[in-house]
Amino acid sequence: MPTPASTVRVRDDVERVLVVTAHPDDVDFGAAGTAAAWVKAGIDVAYCICTSGDAGGHDDTPRTEMGPLREAEQRAAAAELGVKDLRFLGYPDGRLLPGLELRRDISREIRRFRPDRVLTQSPEIWWRRIGASHPDHRAAGEATLAAVYPDARNPFAHPELLADDGLDAWTVPEMWIMGTPDERLNHAVDITDTFDRKLAALQAHASQTAHMGDLGARLRPWHTHWAKTFGLPEGRLAEAFQVVSVG
Repeated sequence: MPTPASTVRVRDDVERVLVVTAHPDDVDFGAAGTAAAWVKAGIDVAYCICTSGDAGGHDDTPRTEMGPLREAEQRAAAAELGVKDLRFLGYPDGRLLPGLELRRDISREIRRFRPDRVLTQSPEIWWRRIGASHPDHRAAGEATLAAVYPDARNPFAHPELLADDGLDAWTVPEMWIMGTPDERLNHAVDITDTFDRKLAALQAHASQTAHMGDLGARLRPWHTHWAKTFGLPEGRLAEAFQVVSVG
């Protein structure tokens, strides 16, 4: 039966989770507390990041240095959570499109890592919090959905993945989507005990967060809201997702 923090059945046999996002820091804003909880539970977590975040930043860092800087920040943030497997696809920041090339590259990572669950961003616009719906986020989400179904599982899709890379088809049975419109949310994860890890990961993205002041104070209201929405006890913090059974 669903827990009080869920209105959908969630798999309990997950050993590997692949997180696919558009930019460095996306996973940490949206799901770092959850990723830390997964790692703590013995689940192997890997990241596939479509761009290097070269169009980000809030200072005069040269553009040629921003991408490598943000990759280094993401590696440091991942280390705070215990995530060691990171791949950057190198697409240009701000110009991500959900085309066949991106679908193929995400399918490659799915076939390589062979996850039981994929976490990605929503391809929909969340009108109440438009910042979560950056065009790159939506492109990453749309391409990942297509990579999960039907591309990665179809042995005849992207035949070069088998011919050139030796990667057989792989079926992902479950997807989690972050940054999705409120009406789509059907599951929450209690991150009270990993909230400090989330903050540490976000602080590692200094080029993006150093100007924000007290991150804990900024984030607690959101996570308190989701905990209350999904019936968690008073004082708890949560991240919320749309869980989709792919079959």
